[in-house]
Amino acid sequence: MFAEMRRQNRALAPEALPAVLEKAAYGILATIGTNGYPYGVPVSFVTKDGAIYFHCAPDVGQKVENLKHNAKVSFTVVGDTEVLPDKFSTKYESVIAFGEAVEVSGDVKQLALELLIQKYSQNFEAKGLKYIKAMSDKTAVYQIKVEHITGKARKK
Repeated sequence: MFAEMRRQNRALAPEALPAVLEKAAYGILATIGTNGYPYGVPVSFVTKDGAIYFHCAPDVGQKVENLKHNAKVSFTVVGDTEVLPDKFSTKYESVIAFGEAVEVSGDVKQLALELLIQKYSQNFEAKGLKYIKAMSDKTAVYQIKVEHITGKARKK
């Protein structure tokens, strides 16, 4: 169902993938539009229990329209990088996940929003909790149920 990684010698061990995901500042969510074109957009995200969560405005925008059309997505993060000019290459680490994005609500939505505050605004948690309460009805949260995930790195 999913293509085999070409450079198996650069594959990251499954247990290394969560660390790459957790330290990434953002990820690229790729969706498919009704016009058949892919759409990749950077999003803030968090992970919990093997799932990926991101937030957006409810019921508006290209991302939401595409998710209504087709819930299948890919999600990519790039971790540490270093350009190696003398080798015409780059040290890198990356993770790509495939799955379906579904909107969540209730306790799952609340937890994801709290995790986003902890990740991106950890010194402002009290203010962030107030913000969540005030903006919750104006915010959608999606969970990517990961079906397939791989990681790759060049370390030298």
